[in-house]
Amino acid sequence: MIANGANLSDVMNDLCAAIDVHASASSFVCLMDRDGNQLLPIAGPRVPSAFASAITPWPIGPNRGSCGTAAFTKKRVVIRDISDDPRWPEDARAVAMNHGVRAAWSEPLITGDGEVLGTFCISYGQPRTPSPENLGLIEAAGHIARIAIERQRSQEALRGALGEIQKSEAKLRQVIDTIPTLAWCNLPDGPNEFLNKRWHEYTGLSPEESHGWGWKTAFHPEDLSALMERWQELLVTGEPGEIEARLRRNDGVFRWFLIRVEPFRDETGKLIRWYGTSTDIDVLKKTEEKLREDERELRRITDAIPQTIVVLDPSGAPLHANKATLDYTGLTIEDVSAPRFRERIFHPDDLERLRDDRKAALARGIPFEAEMRTRRNDGQYRWFLVRYNPFCNEQGTVIRWYATGTDIDDRVRAEERTRNENLALREQIDRESMFEDIVGSSEALRKVLRQVAKVAPSDSTVLILGETGTGKELIARAIHKRSHRAERAFIAANCAAIPTSLIASELFGYEKGAFTGATQRRLGRFESANGGTIFLDEIGDLPPEVQIALLRVLQEREIERIGGNKAIPVDVRVLAATHRNLNALVAEGTFREDLLYRLNVVPIEMPSLRERAPDIPLLVEYFIDRFSRKAGKRFRSIDKKSLKLFQAYGWPGNVRELQNVIERAVVLCEGETFSVDEAWLKRELPAPARRPATLNGVLVRQEKEMIEAALTESHGRISGPTGAATKLGLPAKTLDSKIKRLRINVYRFKVPNADSIDGPR
Repeated sequence: MIANGANLSDVMNDLCAAIDVHASASSFVCLMDRDGNQLLPIAGPRVPSAFASAITPWPIGPNRGSCGTAAFTKKRVVIRDISDDPRWPEDARAVAMNHGVRAAWSEPLITGDGEVLGTFCISYGQPRTPSPENLGLIEAAGHIARIAIERQRSQEALRGALGEIQKSEAKLRQVIDTIPTLAWCNLPDGPNEFLNKRWHEYTGLSPEESHGWGWKTAFHPEDLSALMERWQELLVTGEPGEIEARLRRNDGVFRWFLIRVEPFRDETGKLIRWYGTSTDIDVLKKTEEKLREDERELRRITDAIPQTIVVLDPSGAPLHANKATLDYTGLTIEDVSAPRFRERIFHPDDLERLRDDRKAALARGIPFEAEMRTRRNDGQYRWFLVRYNPFCNEQGTVIRWYATGTDIDDRVRAEERTRNENLALREQIDRESMFEDIVGSSEALRKVLRQVAKVAPSDSTVLILGETGTGKELIARAIHKRSHRAERAFIAANCAAIPTSLIASELFGYEKGAFTGATQRRLGRFESANGGTIFLDEIGDLPPEVQIALLRVLQEREIERIGGNKAIPVDVRVLAATHRNLNALVAEGTFREDLLYRLNVVPIEMPSLRERAPDIPLLVEYFIDRFSRKAGKRFRSIDKKSLKLFQAYGWPGNVRELQNVIERAVVLCEGETFSVDEAWLKRELPAPARRPATLNGVLVRQEKEMIEAALTESHGRISGPTGAATKLGLPAKTLDSKIKRLRINVYRFKVPNADSIDGPR
């Protein structure tokens, strides 16, 4: 509206209306009268006409309300509450309050020369203190009002001058000469007709020197080309316009001027004159140049910093990137302000992951940081720590964001490697070295632990074999801990340690009165382990009658208490262990073959300590630490000779014997070096017997060879006078059972076409 030459009152009313909507207030503009003593309201669409009349005119002076005081002091005046503020005159307090005005904030409208043009006021119906945003709003509105008034005055002066032209050319020139600015008049095709007195005084050029196109010599040579090009454009279009150029002062100094050009037309619309003014804007230009230079200097500084830096606007859109950023990304400075700049340098997954967090952080206006992958000029992504820091103006409003990036890729990858290594180490420890109290990393032990890891999640029955002292119960506990029953009970029962007469009642419980002393019902180990795991150690010592009951548990998943006649279902996983050879016991008839089949679903054989020699140093350290803490001692080193003795010894008692030796040494050792008495490991100990499994293997092989030899002689016949049973001196039924157990294929010994009545029998 201002540029289009709208009426001042209309401009001011539209300005007030816009401010009223934005600030939810009532605003109005007052102009200074010609004498400079009173204010006259000229605009305010929401101000009641009665109130406007009551304050017209409004005197200027100290304590004359917000507008009168602001015009007098030439400073902004904020009155929070008119009812008690001493700056509001008593004779006008009731008038304001009766018209619903309780708070008033006024901004003086002052020219660059210090002249008060009027005031801009925002009022509210309730007491109110302005926020920083309100103060910025009233300042901006005042600035717009001041521009409109100054332009109106210039236009009024020009219109007055043009009116005088119609009366007298001399009068016109006299009027233009009186305008307090550099003014001039040009002919329709561009050459100058005359320049006012101030222009000649300023440039030092005479009317003869500046007439026509002579005025061009007053402008800076570097600006003349652009000035003439713009002037030619205006001549063609016939539209008003502005041009900036440097004009030489009479002392030879060039200063920047803003040249405003207005066309003058007659009643038919024909252009008959160009009128213009030149306003000194040198201070403004130098200020702008200084700002640009400061910005260039800042850019040079940021370019010298070997860290990626991007300057952003308040919304987070990129404005500038330093040299380090451009070198790293391979982009140009033009790419920074182009669309999708961030998408070109940051990993899409990180943009999506941090989009909402970044938007919220920018809105808060406080420093924040984020870790993002940034694309290098070779297409590779590296991790960066991006720190965002806001830059605020005097009102605390964010006007720029500075984002600095630090390459942390090595650190992130090192952390990732460490996490992976820690995870792998934990898995390795869990898998190989520390199943409960199982210590060691030898291949023999790792093989067992791999079996444990595989079988633990299932409900299969497991039979653990191995010499005494090898840690069979620890393996059983490890299986339980890693099963889905880990939260339920683990019940252990040593079948060899329970008297034969009591083992059935211990395992299956008994009813009240089942036998002498059974004064109340008692739950057995199986019922106590319901939902969990029961570990039957030394299963080879189980009496035959209990073997039958155990077989029923494994087959039917139910028990009967001693003295009871009711089947009780149980959900129990059975783990069994023995140091004996169950195959030999079956052959001897002391252990049920069908029970062996039920128990031997998943066999796990624990290696002896002799077979785990590489684990001895680990076990030694483990037991020393365990027993020294218990004894309140501390050992800094282990005697090398003692360690060699440990590794050379046969350990017939396996880990349990090693544990006992170390516990004894910890108790008896003095000083901070752990050692053992050599005599402890040199005493005459019974030579370690071969494992029953080895003897049984020999017996089984020999038995199988004898049966196969007899079948060969009898051509596969088992019974009858010439059958293998007769040759071996065994009942045919017994031999048939052994053939099945040893998985001997009888038919491969039968001679084709042989005279046979009952086949292989």
